[in-house]
Amino acid sequence: MENLVQDIREKYLQALGTIAGAARRAGRNPESVRLVVVTKTQPLEVVRAAIEAGVKILGENYPEEGVMKIQSLREFSAVEWHMIGHVQSRKAQMLPGNFNLLHSLDSLKLAKRLDRFCGEAGTTLPVLLEFNVGGEESKSGWLAGDESRWPSLLEEVGAALALPNLRVCGLMTMPPLGLTAEDSRPFFQRLRGLQEYLSAQFPRANFSELSMGTSGDFETAVEEGATMVRIGTAIVGARHYKTEA
Repeated sequence: MENLVQDIREKYLQALGTIAGAARRAGRNPESVRLVVVTKTQPLEVVRAAIEAGVKILGENYPEEGVMKIQSLREFSAVEWHMIGHVQSRKAQMLPGNFNLLHSLDSLKLAKRLDRFCGEAGTTLPVLLEFNVGGEESKSGWLAGDESRWPSLLEEVGAALALPNLRVCGLMTMPPLGLTAEDSRPFFQRLRGLQEYLSAQFPRANFSELSMGTSGDFETAVEEGATMVRIGTAIVGARHYKTEA
C-alpha cells in the first residue's frame, strides 16, 4: 500500500506541475485549474491510496459504483466526489447528497428529474451543462458543433437555469476520440466560444467553469481555458474491469 500511495503521489504531483506550466503559458493563474482524478472501475484500495497520496477531487462515471465508494470512504470527508459520466434518468436519485458536482448534465429531462430529487432531499446540486461540440452521435450532450444552431439551445438552457434546486456553474465537453492533443484544440475553443455566447445571452448566470481535457490532451485544454481537467490512467494506472467467471 505504501508503494502504491507513493507512486500515485508522484504522478499526481507531476500532473499538477504540467497543468501549472500550461496555465502559465496561457497567462493564467495555475490555481485557476482543478485536477479531477478519475477513479472509475478502480478498486477501493486504489481510491484510498489516491486520497492518502493527496488527491482532493475524485471523478466517477457510474452512480452505483461512485456511491459505494463514497459510503465506504466516509472518513475522508474533505474529498470532493464528482460525477463525470452519463447519468441515466432512472439513476438520478443517487446523486443528491452524495456528489459535490455533476459534470455531465446532458438533457433537460435529466435536469428536471435531478431538480425534483434535490428538492425532496432538501439540497442543491452544482452542475455543468454537457455539450457535444464534435457532432458524434455516440456522444451525450446538447448538440453544439454548428455555431449557427447555438440560438436553438437557448430555450432549454434557460429552462435548466430556472430550476431552483440545480446550480449551473459552467460547461463540459469531450472531443471526438482518437484525436491528437492539437487536433482536440478546435473543440476546446468551440466550447469556450459557447461559454462566451451563453454568458452574453444569460448575463446573470454563471458559466465560469469549463470541464475539458483528459490524460492525452489536458495541457491543450488548459491552454484553451479549462478550469477542470479529468485525468485517470496517467495517475492511478490502467482501469480495472471485472471479467465473467
